[in-house]
Amino acid sequence: MKLINLLSKLDYNCLKGSVETKVSRLIYDSRKVSPQDVFVCISGTARDAHDFVTDVAKAGAAAVIVEKDVADQLAGFDITIIQVENTRHALACMSADYFGNPAEKLTTIGITGTKGKTTTTYMVKSVLEKTGVKTGLIGTIETIIGDEHIPAANTTPESYIVQETFAKMAAAGCQCVVMEVSSQGLMLHRVSGFTFDYGIFTNLSEDHIGPAEHKDFQDYLNCKAMLFRQCRHGIVNADDPYVDQMIKNASCDIETFGLEKDADLKASDLDLFTKPGILGIRYQLSGKVNMKVEVDIPGRFSVYNSLTAIAVCLHFTDDLSLIKDVLKDVQVKGRVEIVPVSDKFTIMIDYAHNAMSLESLLSSLREYHPRRLVTVFGCGGNRSKARRFEMGEVSSRMADFSIITSDNPRFEKPGEIINDILTGVQKADGAYRMIEDRTNAISYALEHAQEGDVIIVAGKGHEDYQEIEGIKHHFSDREVIEEQARRLNLGRSSKS
Repeated sequence: MKLINLLSKLDYNCLKGSVETKVSRLIYDSRKVSPQDVFVCISGTARDAHDFVTDVAKAGAAAVIVEKDVADQLAGFDITIIQVENTRHALACMSADYFGNPAEKLTTIGITGTKGKTTTTYMVKSVLEKTGVKTGLIGTIETIIGDEHIPAANTTPESYIVQETFAKMAAAGCQCVVMEVSSQGLMLHRVSGFTFDYGIFTNLSEDHIGPAEHKDFQDYLNCKAMLFRQCRHGIVNADDPYVDQMIKNASCDIETFGLEKDADLKASDLDLFTKPGILGIRYQLSGKVNMKVEVDIPGRFSVYNSLTAIAVCLHFTDDLSLIKDVLKDVQVKGRVEIVPVSDKFTIMIDYAHNAMSLESLLSSLREYHPRRLVTVFGCGGNRSKARRFEMGEVSSRMADFSIITSDNPRFEKPGEIINDILTGVQKADGAYRMIEDRTNAISYALEHAQEGDVIIVAGKGHEDYQEIEGIKHHFSDREVIEEQARRLNLGRSSKS
């Protein structure tokens, strides 16, 4: 192909060579360059690919895409130099062209927000698949293309990977893709180069703020809001306090859902219910459609997640019975995921790994009036100590009993992390126990469970490893719960 065929979406200057240069592959990792490739120089936080342009030229690259002056480094090489304002944006646009603009062959649904993205993507996928719309998924847990499940490295992959995945989905017969869109993904142009058919906003709260992420909350909000300047139809949570700022400069039409404010889809008459080993919620839906909805996932956040899914899926089907049936049975790996091992108590695993998410979860579960609310959790090593103090205090204040254990200690000693958590635990008056080994901690929770208890094993969720001294050892909370339940001969729930 000719280089010019990859530049159709870009404003650029050709500083050297010709846009008619023939190129073989689009590459953004300098270690993978071979003759006739076009290399995009990404300025990253850890390294700047502009520093490697000489190596790239020596490897035989036909062209480089840059945002900095590299003329001196490439003075002696026969290579085309294209300068753009932002090479991350360029990579996204060029990747779209390189893979034949696969987003045009799919209906694209992007979901952004602080919480609820993962659960909502699975809800949407489940409903659409039942309607006969073959749907791919890109998210925090995995990428799904037909029967292929690929573990995720990032919530939103690099733009080249996004476009490559779209192309694979289209080739596999997918008609639609639903994906989580992180603030980092928007800020770093990982989803540039195409327009989403649907952009979804779940909610916003303070998160991902720090030196390697967003400088402040306003920057975080502004990045999230970018989605509504890059989609054809927006669907937003009318109740969120930041919704007006999110859609202030939107270039799409807007549809709303909510519980508290007037919305196109509104939930009311919430009814929290329990079944053996199950906590759920029912509500009346009104507005564009009227029906009763039941979800076997606890909490008000499950109402918002299901409202989001309904709002999306109504654009694909008017079969309300199908939507109701699918939502009733949806479970998402590691997200308030109930593991049915006993009819006497409820145990679930969740990804809650900071104070905000743990407090939200425990607050929701309190509404079910459990006999006791029990937490099993730790904190990751080589991360902020403040998170440990905060999670400890939240658990001690809101749970009846906390079992403090190890999470992913990484290069720290688990005992030292636990001691930091205890600093927070002791700020409140909750009962607690320290059990460093996570398997033993889960076993203790099961062995001492009382009828009517709700037990949360928090922090790892869908993860199937425990990282210790730089090595990832297989560890699944769900598998451990099931193994220990068998060992203890616990009676299983009738729902499996």
